[in-house]
Amino acid sequence: MDPRNFLFVSLADPLLGDLAWQIRREGHGVRYFTDSETEGDIADGFVEKTDDWRGDLEWADTVIFDDIWVGDHIGVGEVAEELRAEGHHVVGGTPNTDLLEDDRGYAMDVLEEHGVNTIEHRVFHDFGEGIEWVREHPAPYVIKPLGEVQNVKQLLYVGQDEDGSDVIELLAAYEEAWGERMKGFQLQRRVEGVEVAVCGFFDGERFVTPINLNFEHKKLFPGNIGPSTGEMGTSMLWTGRNRLFEATLGKVESWLADEGYVGSIDVNCIVDGDDVYPLEFTPRFGYPTIVVQEEAFESSTAEFFHDLARGNDPDLDVHRGYQIGVRVCLPPFPFTDEATFRRNSKNAAIVFEGDREGVHIEDTKRVDGQWRVAGTSGIALVVTGKGETMRDAQTEAYDRLDDVLIPNMYYRDDIGDRWVETDGDRLQAWGYLGPA
Repeated sequence: MDPRNFLFVSLADPLLGDLAWQIRREGHGVRYFTDSETEGDIADGFVEKTDDWRGDLEWADTVIFDDIWVGDHIGVGEVAEELRAEGHHVVGGTPNTDLLEDDRGYAMDVLEEHGVNTIEHRVFHDFGEGIEWVREHPAPYVIKPLGEVQNVKQLLYVGQDEDGSDVIELLAAYEEAWGERMKGFQLQRRVEGVEVAVCGFFDGERFVTPINLNFEHKKLFPGNIGPSTGEMGTSMLWTGRNRLFEATLGKVESWLADEGYVGSIDVNCIVDGDDVYPLEFTPRFGYPTIVVQEEAFESSTAEFFHDLARGNDPDLDVHRGYQIGVRVCLPPFPFTDEATFRRNSKNAAIVFEGDREGVHIEDTKRVDGQWRVAGTSGIALVVTGKGETMRDAQTEAYDRLDDVLIPNMYYRDDIGDRWVETDGDRLQAWGYLGPA
């Protein structure tokens, strides 16, 4: 493909620095707009920044948005839809697809309307009503905040007590501590099984194959204990339109086509021997999922997104084995503490004892050739590996991590273990990875 121009737009915190950097390294023009006072130095020195993304629209062949948020509110889908109507080629959502993430009740309604089984769930906007519901219907529940506050990952709670007593106590605590900000929450029955996300790239009319299956590792510590972080690492593989896909994303393909959605979308599920139970949508790129997917791409990343934005049914060649990505973090992640970050992590130098193969940037900048920690969150890098087996992918990723030096860095050392020890065998035995 001849050189093209790509405009990356972050209307909240910048998240797509690594994808922009990858496309620039493929020889294309890249400009990156970030609208954040605290995170605005992310990707400095890796890609060209712009202060006026709307002024760059005529320059850009393709516009790529990273999330659904405009500041503290959803709205990127509306912006993307307006740009498409003006004739621009855009990777981004629509107002209704934004709602899939922001309003979990709406997402469940869409799934049910298209014949997808869902777990028992209810949405509440009053803490007292939620507490009373659990008392009247004792069971283990998952608490999922709605709206902007759902980004505070520590608020998601998976109930342990069979009578729901721990959920009752936590809802009472949330009302006192978060009552002004948490405008609503969903209570979802806890189901045991394999947790897996089914992810596909949609070109406005259809899903591109192959399909991505990924396994998130959300807790801070190995063994899946500690506070929820959003994500500490991801393992994945690629498949055809198998039974798992057809039971989930395949059923909403026509709805997404009617919406004109363009981009990555995944649905996180619990799977057991009887059925597939969708939990929540991510109607945007996943993080760090997209950088692990980049590592698997064997065809041009730039050409793929150029064609995706135009509905050209793009070709996608990927590594056919397994991939993992491990997040490298620093204090105070996963919490927010400006003093701790300033004292332990701000501008910390990133040193490599070997080459930088498989190393992807997150909250990183480059100053006079030196990689440094940027932003304020303490998420520095994602280090990836791939191989014919999940163990091979692990070995490559953790060997690469041994060559990364950052003061006070930490990461999980068990990304991919779940697939090897339990999840892979169970999904195979239950028949979800074969043809639909």
